[in-house]
Amino acid sequence: MHLVVEMLRSSVLAATPVLLAGLGGTYTYYANVFNIAMEGMMLIGAFTAVAGSYLAGSWVVGMLAGMAGGLVAALVFAVFAVYLKTDEFVTGTAINMLGLGGTTYALRQMFRVKGAFMSPRIQAIPRIRIPLIGTLPGIGPVLSGHPFLVYVTLALAILIEWHIFRTRYGLRLRASGEDPRAVDSVGVSSDRIRAQAILISGALCGLAGVYLSLGYVTLFAENMSNGRGWIALAVIILTRGRPLGLLTMSLVFGFFDGLGLSLQSTKIPPQFTQMVPYIATIAALYLYSREKRQAPSAPTGPTGSSEQAGQ
Repeated sequence: MHLVVEMLRSSVLAATPVLLAGLGGTYTYYANVFNIAMEGMMLIGAFTAVAGSYLAGSWVVGMLAGMAGGLVAALVFAVFAVYLKTDEFVTGTAINMLGLGGTTYALRQMFRVKGAFMSPRIQAIPRIRIPLIGTLPGIGPVLSGHPFLVYVTLALAILIEWHIFRTRYGLRLRASGEDPRAVDSVGVSSDRIRAQAILISGALCGLAGVYLSLGYVTLFAENMSNGRGWIALAVIILTRGRPLGLLTMSLVFGFFDGLGLSLQSTKIPPQFTQMVPYIATIAALYLYSREKRQAPSAPTGPTGSSEQAGQ
């Protein structure tokens, strides 16, 4: 029973950064921007969060610095991909390489360490214990005692579902992805909306990096995003950008991540156990692609249909 509780608790913790990045990527998905730069945005956010928390001795400053780092990376991506019309795939790859190489270089120059940086001066995100629920046997440890960003992320999934599908901005966002000329024809700049979507994505990916370095652990390690941005992109494709679907699939990824951690106590080599969540993601993408090939042809687009975009 204890092992099951620990696995479920680990699932929630591991799902949070993927869900945060995925929620950010949802905006670019509906804006029809192929955002593969989420990995780099997360990594930059993780580093700037640790740097801010260490230098200021405050997790609040660290969180703001992490979001700012993601925003700066997103701003660069938006300028090149939206306004200079460069290839989104090439630009996103450049951001990812900048995130990996830049944070590694900055880690060694600022803190004079290689691999990972830890310090008692780095202030972690506080954890919240939910009254009553936290005392319940079994379910209490699973739902209570997490960094507060876990609960913020769950609330954001519901809020963003409403924002994209129930507001004027959400309608314009989806229309910009499906038919930007129609949006431009009514006096609204589709490029501005696409740039805003990238910036929102950058802020949320930066927040995912904050969670990784100040919530999940309290340190910065080289390449600590470890492919989570790519997993978030895969989850967006699987759920077709539905925030509540993202929540479900992120928890599935978190479960397999927790399963991999649990298997490390066995005689299975740790390299194989670390592969478990990524193998599960590849399998899910394969099953999705087979289902899509076998399904009857239908109108495609970020919103799935022109009727949905006009709701």
